[in-house]
Amino acid sequence: MKKAAWITGIILIGVLAGVFWYKFFFVFGEGVKAGSLNYFVKKGILFKTYEGRVVQEGFQSPTAGALQSNEFRFSVADEEVAQRLERASGKFVELRYKEYNGMLPWRGASNFVVTEVLTVKEDGQTSGVPYDQ
Repeated sequence: MKKAAWITGIILIGVLAGVFWYKFFFVFGEGVKAGSLNYFVKKGILFKTYEGRVVQEGFQSPTAGALQSNEFRFSVADEEVAQRLERASGKFVELRYKEYNGMLPWRGASNFVVTEVLTVKEDGQTSGVPYDQ
């Protein structure tokens, strides 16, 4: 009886660990978003995280006939990426991101975590220049 309880406990812990990993560490999606960097700020009470918003061109609406601005809200966990975005406020940016199934308080307040700044364009610039150049 004792052996069955141990095996059941180990299986239960393994299943819970798998569910936790899937919810918070499994990368559900990856991609690139582009738009004008509206704001970027470091905020939080217990965990200070970087949060930002990119306003994308065009309009998107869930209902026909209505207009709604298309915004991409994101978090940044990497300090170097955060420093690049702080210097790009108000500019057109292309961002590489990862989407998780859940958020962790020390990773940010969004399921979308930006991992890289691909390009930053000045207003009126016709072609993007890679940020590192």
